[in-house]
Amino acid sequence: MGNYSQSIQLGVTKDRVFKALTDEIPFWWTTMFEGSSNKKDDRFTIRFGDLIYKVMQVKELNENTKVVWHVEDSLIALPELKNQKEWIGTTIVWDITEKENGIVLQLEHIGLSPEIECYAICTDGWRQFVKSLEAYIETGKGQPFSN
Repeated sequence: MGNYSQSIQLGVTKDRVFKALTDEIPFWWTTMFEGSSNKKDDRFTIRFGDLIYKVMQVKELNENTKVVWHVEDSLIALPELKNQKEWIGTTIVWDITEKENGIVLQLEHIGLSPEIECYAICTDGWRQFVKSLEAYIETGKGQPFSN
């Protein structure tokens, strides 16, 4: 089966989207953010309370067109999951494309497929935080996780 993907249409500039993905993660994903995410090889950690974290390395930054993160470490300590480290080794790709009507932001989470145990939980999370990202980019107000 394929990797999880989602796209949204935005009425803003490419540089606005790129800035949200590189400099402003705490404003739309989680306020529990440590590290840096605006240069290639930067590392950052995002947390969702005490039970969930992800450590990522910025693998690729093509200004205003592409952001790629590789998940180096992860824990999703939920009792319903036997494998709580499924995100390790996965890759998150954001493609920013200019279209006639604005910007299309495409998310692909390589390795997050229906075969893995956390697929339903994780795709629900992505939908929630992509919606937050969209609101943040367009209105300046996202709904990040906050402990």
